Amino acid sequence: MNGYNILDAIRWLEYARQDLDSSEKMLTQGDFVYRHICFLSQQAAEKAIKAVFIYLQIDFPWRHDLDALRNLLPDDWQVKHEHTDLAQLTEWAVESRYPGDWNDANLEEARASYQQAMEIVESIIAEFSRRGVSINLD
Repeated sequence: MNGYNILDAIRWLEYARQDLDSSEKMLTQGDFVYRHICFLSQQAAEKAIKAVFIYLQIDFPWRHDLDALRNLLPDDWQVKHEHTDLAQLTEWAVESRYPGDWNDANLEEARASYQQAMEIVESIIAEFSRRGVSINLD
């Protein structure tokens, strides 16, 4: 797998956490486009899931479908069973970036995408900790 190591997995988690932190700041400051919050939230979840593959030295597809990625995780990762429907969050990978036949994101969707992404990222960080990998992202 392209020479990734544990430090690479941690770096992916750092990026995920930074995307999530940016989403949170946008939500609390309230002067941002909601679709940006949704996009960054989707990206945070995607990067956190991919960090698991990197940690396990498993090749993964370079795609945005969070359900498909989650389904490829080994069964002993709790995030696979705790978050069974990531379709709405997945949609923000594209729908938030390009105009189309869909409605723009609203505050409720921005909050929901942030919340779901936060739960995924925190679940994965906790799982790393349970496996003896110290993740300090403060």
